[in-house]
Amino acid sequence: MATHLRYIERDGTTRDGQRGQAYGAGTDAADLQAFEERGRGDRHQFRFIVSVEDASELEDLRGYTRELMARMEVDLETRLDWVAVDHWDTDNPHTHVVLRGKVGQGRDERDLVIAPDYMAHGMRMRASELATEWLGPRTELEMQQSLLREVDQERFTSLDRALLRQTAVDLVDLAAVPGTAMAKGPRQVMLRARLQRLEAMALAERLDTNRWRLAPRIQQTLNALGERGDILRAMHKAMKGEQREFALATGLTGSVVGRIAAKGLADELNDQGYLVVDGVDGRAHYVKLPKGNGLAELQDLPVGGIVEVKAWGQPRAVDRTVAALSQDRVYRAADHLAHLRIIQVGDPQSTVDVHVRRLEALRRAGIVDRQGDGVWRVPHDLVERARQHDRQRASPALTLRSHLSVDQQARVLGATWLDEQLINHGQGLAGEGFGLGAREAMRQRTGFLVEQGLAEHRGGAVILKRNLLQTLRGREVALAGRALESEVEKAFRALQDGDRAIGVYRRAVQLNSGRYALLDGDRGFYLVPWRPAIESRLGMQLSASVRGSTVGWDLTQNRGVSR
Repeated sequence: MATHLRYIERDGTTRDGQRGQAYGAGTDAADLQAFEERGRGDRHQFRFIVSVEDASELEDLRGYTRELMARMEVDLETRLDWVAVDHWDTDNPHTHVVLRGKVGQGRDERDLVIAPDYMAHGMRMRASELATEWLGPRTELEMQQSLLREVDQERFTSLDRALLRQTAVDLVDLAAVPGTAMAKGPRQVMLRARLQRLEAMALAERLDTNRWRLAPRIQQTLNALGERGDILRAMHKAMKGEQREFALATGLTGSVVGRIAAKGLADELNDQGYLVVDGVDGRAHYVKLPKGNGLAELQDLPVGGIVEVKAWGQPRAVDRTVAALSQDRVYRAADHLAHLRIIQVGDPQSTVDVHVRRLEALRRAGIVDRQGDGVWRVPHDLVERARQHDRQRASPALTLRSHLSVDQQARVLGATWLDEQLINHGQGLAGEGFGLGAREAMRQRTGFLVEQGLAEHRGGAVILKRNLLQTLRGREVALAGRALESEVEKAFRALQDGDRAIGVYRRAVQLNSGRYALLDGDRGFYLVPWRPAIESRLGMQLSASVRGSTVGWDLTQNRGVSR
C-alpha cells in the first residue's frame, strides 16, 4: 500500500511535469502517511482509475473526482475515506483513487462491502452521468467522429463490442442489427467499415453483402494487438530516436544484459512494471516484471543502470538439487542442511531457505505436496514439471548488475560491471547500439585504471592487475568504512580471508561495488556484501564468514535485538 501511494504521487505527473499531489474530500494536500496508518489493519482496499473521455476539457479534475466520490457515498449510504492523485502524463488525463476498506470509527468501524454489480457498472454510470453534466451531452457528430477513429485501430474497440453482441455462432448479420436511425444509418456504415478492416487483418470473413464470420477468440487477438502497439510506443519513446531493432520479452530464450532505458507500469491497477532494456546485443528489449511487486522492484532499478534478464524455461539447478536429494520421492530440508554442513558449503541455511521457497511456490502450483514442517513429497518428473511451470509464468528473472550508468562507472572507485567486461575482453558486446557505447566506456575505464596503478599498456595490449575486482572492492570498502566511523561512533574493521564478522544488522549501504550490510559488532563495525535474504532480519544479530572471494551468511544468529 505504501509503495502504491508513493507511486501515484511520483514526479512528472502534473500538467507542468512536477510531482503529483494527493488530495481528499476536504483537502488539496492529503497526508498519505496518515492515510496509510489508518488503513494498515484493513482487510482489503479498493483501487480504481477514473478516466473520463475528453478529460482535458474538464476545468477542474479534482472537483469532478470529489463530486463523483460524494455521489458514491450517497449510493453506498456511508462516508468514505479516500485519497486521489490526478495524472496528466498520458494522452488521456486520469485520476488514481485509493479507497479504504473500512468505514465508521471506533466501535462502529466495519468492513466496506461494495456489491460486484456496483463496482462493474454503477460506478461507471455515476462517472458517465457526471461527465455529461460537466461537459454537456455528446453531439451526434462527436459520436460519429469517435467511432470513425475506431475503424482502423488495431485494438479491441466499442465497434468490436457491438459486433460481438450481434454475433450468433461467430456470424454477424448487419441486416439484422436492431435499433435506432443511428444504428441503421451512420453507425451501420461504421460497423461495415470496421468489418472490412477486420477482414484485412484476417480476423473476419465476408460471406455475402451483410453477413460476416468473425475469427475465433477475436477479442483476445485484438487485445494482444493493442498491447503490442502500446509496447512499441513505449519502446520508441524510451530510445529517443536512437535506431534499434526491437525485441519483445516473449521471444527471449536466453539472457539479455543492457542499460535500463526506461521503466514504468504496464498494468497500473495490478502494479505490474516493465523495463525497456537497451541490450549489449544492439537491440532494445521490452521486459515485463512479475505482477504484485512491480512497484517495489521498479524502485530498485534505476534508469541508466545495468540489468541482466534471464528467461525462464530452462531446468533450474534448485529443482535438480531437490530431485537428487529426495529419497522415495520425499525431500527433507533437515537432511539437505546436514548434507551442506558436511561438505562445508558457505551459508547452508540460506541455501536451504532458497530451496524451501521454491518448493512453496511449486506447492501453490499443485506440483509438490507439503507433508509436514520441512518435508515435501515431489513427483518423479519434478524437474520437467517445474520447467513447464516457469515457462507458463513468462516472467523473466532480473538481476541489477550495477546501479550506475556506464558513463558513471568509467571513473569511480570500486568493482564495476565495466571491470568485468574488461576482464572478459568485451565478449558479447555488439559493435553497435549500447554495445558500442559500452566499448567506448571500457576505454575510458582503462585510462582510469592505469592512473590508479591497476592496469598498464604493453604494446597494443592492456594488462590488468591480478585480482582486479577484489582490489577495487577492497579499496572502496575501506574508504567507505573510514567515512562511516564518525557516524557509527565505532572503528571500521576490514574483513580478510578466513575472518568471521558478528554483529547487529543496522542498515544497507550502497557502494559502487554493490550493496553492503553494516554489521554493528562489539569491537567495531563491518561492511559485508548484502543479500536479499537478510533484509527481513534488520536489527537482529547475524554472522558472516569470508572464504576466498565469497561471503557466507549464517542467518541462525538472530538472538540479538536492535539496541
